[in-house]
Formats: sequence, C-alpha cells, structure tokens
Amino acid sequence: MDIIFSILILIISIILHEVAHGYMANYLGDPTAKLQGRLTLNPVSHIDPVGSVILPALLALAHSPLLIGYAKPVPYNPYNLRGKYGETWVAVAGPATNLLLALLFGLMIRLGGVAMTPDLLGAFTIIVYINLLLALFNLLPIPPLDGSKVLAGILPGSLGRKYELFRANFERLGLVSGILLVLLVFYILSPYFLALVRFVFTLITGVGLGA
Repeated sequence: MDIIFSILILIISIILHEVAHGYMANYLGDPTAKLQGRLTLNPVSHIDPVGSVILPALLALAHSPLLIGYAKPVPYNPYNLRGKYGETWVAVAGPATNLLLALLFGLMIRLGGVAMTPDLLGAFTIIVYINLLLALFNLLPIPPLDGSKVLAGILPGSLGRKYELFRANFERLGLVSGILLVLLVFYILSPYFLALVRFVFTLITGVGLGA
C-alpha cells in the first residue's frame, strides 16, 4: 500500500509541478500551455508512461531512497515571456510548488504530529519527502533540470551567457543525453543530496528521517 500511495503522490506532485510552469508562463505573457490544454490537473494531459509510472514503480520496488519521476514537459515560448528573468521564473515555479507542498504538510506534522494517527502521520511524511525530493532534485543545475535554467538566469554577464549556450546546446542532444548526465552526476552526489533532503525534512517537520 505504501508503494501505491507513494507513486500516486509522486504523480500528483509532478503534475502540479508542470502545471505551475504553465501558469507562470501564462502569467508572464506566453499562452502556449493554455492553448494546448496543459493548464489542467487532468492526469491524461500530463502523464508520461515511462517517467510517471514505470520509472517510479521500478524505484519503489527496488526500495530506492530516491523516488522521482517526470511528466510531459509543459510547452512554453521563451520569446513571449515578459521581463529579463521570465524563463528563470518559469523554471522556479515548478520546484517552488513542490517546496510549498512540503512546507504545508511538514508544518502540519510539526504542529499536530503528536495527535495524528500513525497512518495519517505516515501519509504526510511521504508527501513531504517526495515533494522535497522533487524540489531539490529539479533545482540541481544540470541540463535539462529546472536548476540549469535558474542558474543561467542568475549568473552574471558573460558567465551567464556562456552557461546558457552550454545548456541550450546540450539540450539539443535530446532527452536521453540529459537523463544520462543527470544519472551520472547524481550517482556521484547522491549521498550528499539525500543528506540534504533529510536535513531539510527535519528542519521543516521537527522529526528526524532515518538514513
């Protein structure tokens, strides 16, 4: 049951993540996602069979501490976005949504954990943990993750332009290349990343999370 619930929470969380990208793009002047019917919570519009179902199921069955997935990316046209940092704000919107969900349910654990039933506490713990994983993972500055677009937007001057050129050129190689790069870097950084997730989890909830 925990596996099924975890996958369900992951699917809902990644859908909210993608919809947030679309709403931010629409707010900043690009209606591409809206015109393509992607500003909806209907799972049919967002679910990618491999990234939303098969990958999370395999990770869960393998008892991996990292339960992640992805949905169909919400389309947007960066040339329609208002402001210098339009693409940065669109990129931030997804992880920020997951972080807000983690904060909301984490504070409920902190404030009412003693009075919660074990099942409810367990459910809230899964929600916080999965949304922290999604938020922090997507903020890694590795193409094609959101963090690469955020970094390109905040790096100063020529450094930012050079990184944006690298990011754009790398993404042209396709999704498989991006996944391989993410997996390679994550394999190296995973102990530190998971330690960060546990630290933030405890910071929000006041409850320790086992290694």
